[in-house]
Amino acid sequence: MTIALPRRLLAEFTGTALLVTAVVGSGIMATALSPDDIGLQLLENSIATAFALGVLILMFGPVSGAHFNPVVSVADWLLGRRSGTGLTAGDLAGYVAAQVLGGIAGAVLANLMFDLAAVSFAGKDRTGGHLWLGEVVATAGLVLLIFALARSGRATVAPAAVGAYIGAAYWFTSSTSFANPAVTVGRAFTDTFAGIAPTSVPGFVLAQLVGLAVGVGLLAALYPDAGDAADQVVVPADGHESHVTRGTS
Repeated sequence: MTIALPRRLLAEFTGTALLVTAVVGSGIMATALSPDDIGLQLLENSIATAFALGVLILMFGPVSGAHFNPVVSVADWLLGRRSGTGLTAGDLAGYVAAQVLGGIAGAVLANLMFDLAAVSFAGKDRTGGHLWLGEVVATAGLVLLIFALARSGRATVAPAAVGAYIGAAYWFTSSTSFANPAVTVGRAFTDTFAGIAPTSVPGFVLAQLVGLAVGVGLLAALYPDAGDAADQVVVPADGHESHVTRGTS
């Protein structure tokens, strides 16, 4: 059964918004609870994000596939072209728009919950080759993980696996693993722990697109028929409905 596009776009918008709310809100709370310990702040932020991502995939996966990430949606479209699976071009445009708008809405919601200005553009510069390399690594690994799970028939572990990967990548990448253009744009709208200066956003997004290319290339080498599984990363809604399920921070 094919779920209507408006329902899927609502799920992508809401899921991405709640993901960014979790990222930004937990960062604000972490700085309030542990004001003098940046390492503890990052630990609190990463744990909350990893748990929230897994839960959100379970919540919205049966409706839209819980991409929450333009990189994942583009990979789904690219890999499915040969076999006629995955998102259509029209679906892709809608998904990306919903995700970016959701990312911005999520940052605004987090700001308001903590009694901050609805929009305060971040002043935290995140730029440099080492950070961009971190984004390439984080994004490529995410794409490889998601579609490897699909191809190997282990889609049911996607919520835990993707959440665990993003939580770990907070710590093993120099950039703290944004790995998501929609989340990157959203985080520019909050001048808090998780913020990124608007001038740093293009570099991060470009690095994420490079990571997408690397991830797709690795999939082509390791799983040549990965495109056949573009519709197979599944969190079943019931015995009749299921949809691709993929997510990221």
